[in-house]
Amino acid sequence: MTIVLFDDSARDSLLPLTFTRPVAALRVGILTIAEKWARCLKGEPSYLTAQYLQEKFKYTLSDDNIFINGSVCPDPELLEAIDTLQEGDALMQQDVLVAVKLPASAAAGFSVNMKGLRALQYEHKFVRIVHPEDVFLSNDIELRKDYSLLTFGRTSASLSATNTVLGDQIFVEEGAVAECSTFNTLQGPIYLGARSEVWEGCSIRGAFALCHDSQVKMGAKIYSKTTIGPFCRIGGEVNNAVIQAFSSKGHEGYLGNSVVGEWCNLGADSNNSNLKNNYAPVKLWDYSSSQMRSTGLQFCGLIMADHAKCGINTMFNTGTVAGVGANVFGGGFPPNFIPDFSWGGAEGLQTHLLEKAFETVERVFERRGRLFDDTEKQILSKVFDLTKHYRNF
Repeated sequence: MTIVLFDDSARDSLLPLTFTRPVAALRVGILTIAEKWARCLKGEPSYLTAQYLQEKFKYTLSDDNIFINGSVCPDPELLEAIDTLQEGDALMQQDVLVAVKLPASAAAGFSVNMKGLRALQYEHKFVRIVHPEDVFLSNDIELRKDYSLLTFGRTSASLSATNTVLGDQIFVEEGAVAECSTFNTLQGPIYLGARSEVWEGCSIRGAFALCHDSQVKMGAKIYSKTTIGPFCRIGGEVNNAVIQAFSSKGHEGYLGNSVVGEWCNLGADSNNSNLKNNYAPVKLWDYSSSQMRSTGLQFCGLIMADHAKCGINTMFNTGTVAGVGANVFGGGFPPNFIPDFSWGGAEGLQTHLLEKAFETVERVFERRGRLFDDTEKQILSKVFDLTKHYRNF
C-alpha cells in the first residue's frame, strides 16, 4: 500500500513554515509528521503538495493507495479507523478529510474535494497542526507519544555518572554523550538522539528531545515542551520551543513559545518576548488573510521560517513572524511581520536580493557538508516570487 500525505488548507494557514516543505514534513514532538506515519504504517510515505515542491518531495502512486491528511498526527484510535477503510471510504471529521483509500484508477484524480466517496465520520479527537503556534502548543503531547513510539521494547544506552538524573524517564541513543548536567524527568521524558551532545553545566527539564547530531552548549537552561531537531547547536534559555533542524542559537538569550525553521541562526544575546505587557491575547501575521490574526494565546513568541537569520542583540516583540530568507539586524524592535527575503530591522527594511541570499545559503550548506543544488534554488526562487507583494519597501 502506498502512503500519500496530502496538503489541504492547513498549508496556507501554516505559512511561512510551509513555503519550503509539505505540512507533513514539519517536526512536532521528536519526529516529523511524515516520520510518525512511516513508523506507524511501516512504509515510506510520498507527498502531494505544491507543484514547486514536488521535485524535492516526491509523489508516487500504486495499485493500492491510502491518502492521509498531512496536518494530522497519528494515534492508536486513528490508526485503527484507517486500517478498516475500504476502497472509496473517506474518513472525515466534520468537513475535514482525514484519510481516503483509493485504487489506482481513482487515485490519479484525487483532490481534497473529490466527489463520489463514502463519508465516514470520525468522532474521536486527534492532533492536527493548522497554525504555526500549533507546533509548540502540541509539542508536549506529541513528544510523549514519540518517546513511547521510539523507545518501546528497547534499552537505553548508559549516561555518564557525572550527570544528575531525577526520575527514570530518560532514553539515550548510542553515541549520545552528556557530562556534569542535570536532567529532570519527573514532569516528562527526556530523549537524547544518536551522536547528540549535552555539554557541562546544563539544566534540562522534560518533556524534552534533543535529536541526532545536535548539541546543547555549556550552561544552557532548557525548559519543558522543547524539541531541538537534528544538526542544531543551542545555548542560553529555551522554553516550549521547536527548532526544526540545521539551525543554531549558540549563545545566551531567551527563546520561548516559538517555532524556528531549518538553516536559521539567532545571533548572540538575541531574545524574543512571549508575553505582552498588558497580558492581552497575542496576534500573529496570517498569510492566508494578509492581516494579523488573534491566536487567543497569552504566551506566543517567534515564528521564524527557513533560512532566516538575526544579528547580535536582536529583540523580537511578542508574536513576531519572520519569513523565509529574512535577514534581521540593528537596534530596536523590528516589525511584528518581517516579510520573506527582507533585509534590515527597526530602522527600515529592504529586499534581500535573491543572489545575495543564495551566496549565504551556499556557504551555510557547505559548512554542513550539504549541496545547495538546483532543486533548492528553484524552491527559494519560487518563494521569492510568491512573496514579492509583501515587500512594499
